[in-house]
Amino acid sequence: MPAPAMSADEIAKLLEKEFPQAFFPGCGLTLERIDYGDVRVRRAYHEDHLRPGGTISGPTMMELADFAMYVAVFSAIGPEPLAVTTNLTINFLRKPAPADLIAHARLMKVGKRLAVGEVNIYSTSMDEPVAHVTSTYSIPDR
Repeated sequence: MPAPAMSADEIAKLLEKEFPQAFFPGCGLTLERIDYGDVRVRRAYHEDHLRPGGTISGPTMMELADFAMYVAVFSAIGPEPLAVTTNLTINFLRKPAPADLIAHARLMKVGKRLAVGEVNIYSTSMDEPVAHVTSTYSIPDR
């Protein structure tokens, strides 16, 4: 497996620069592991993420999946902030309890114009995944 195109520190600095409104100290998103096309990110639990019934909301899980894919794309192609989501499909498998969420994103194919991957989301309070996501990113001309 090739080395990642960017380290966790490099990706964090890029996100802080390009998306200061979403990625900043204390935002609750953490880059835990960066390998080439294979990353692990965490969304810290916050009560704002709950929906009626005391479970983590779908939009919170979708945001985490999209963020994890974005980071995975950087890990494979380098700093390309104009890469964008063209498709995201999520299957909610279980109701996550109020706890941190972990997303494991893995790119299945990286081409010249598209990157295709999948994300499994886990609650730190459960062993089985709570959601499964497939996603495609468009890569601008380089």
